Amino acid sequence: MKLRFLLLTLAATGLLGACARAPVRPTPVADAARSEAAQAAREAALASARSWQFTGRIAVSTDGRGGSGRIEWSQDGDDFDVRLSAPVTRQSWRLHQAQGKVRLEGLEGGVREGTDAEALLLEATGWRLPVADMAAWVRGVRGAGSPATVEADMQGRPIRLLQSGWQVDYPAWDAATPPLPMRVHATQGEAKVRLAIEAWSAGP
Repeated sequence: MKLRFLLLTLAATGLLGACARAPVRPTPVADAARSEAAQAAREAALASARSWQFTGRIAVSTDGRGGSGRIEWSQDGDDFDVRLSAPVTRQSWRLHQAQGKVRLEGLEGGVREGTDAEALLLEATGWRLPVADMAAWVRGVRGAGSPATVEADMQGRPIRLLQSGWQVDYPAWDAATPPLPMRVHATQGEAKVRLAIEAWSAGP
């Protein structure tokens, strides 16, 4: 498959390492009550911002297969437009959802369509990527529909979020109010997603 070959090639060239976990010093953690209060305040502050975008780099691997490249993610409520490109080969793909319908473009064999972005990606690429939850996690908030626990630092920023069997770590933040993540590391077993975010912007 064209996309899988592209991503395996990127991994072989070492681009996957660009988003690898870097050692970080231990961060003082707030107690559970303070962490929950800080998270509730954070989520309330971000609740009105339904439209947003970020650009950066992504590395994905599942059971030893994966790759990396540039990412542009635009969110508008529950709808999204995610674009991944490989600068070296100038190839790209697009995952788009509008009104509950999902399209995956850029694959050999043509467009794939469905109603479940996570299932569509898994079938087409072999990746396990919780797209709906990731739209929340990438901003440092809890996804809807399942219990979650959060550990926050003494400034009220999430350090670690546990939800739906995934562990999401936040090694770096920007200086916005409220702050937004610049690094997001999500792991579930052999499935790993690494985001290195370069810029955030508000939606239209």
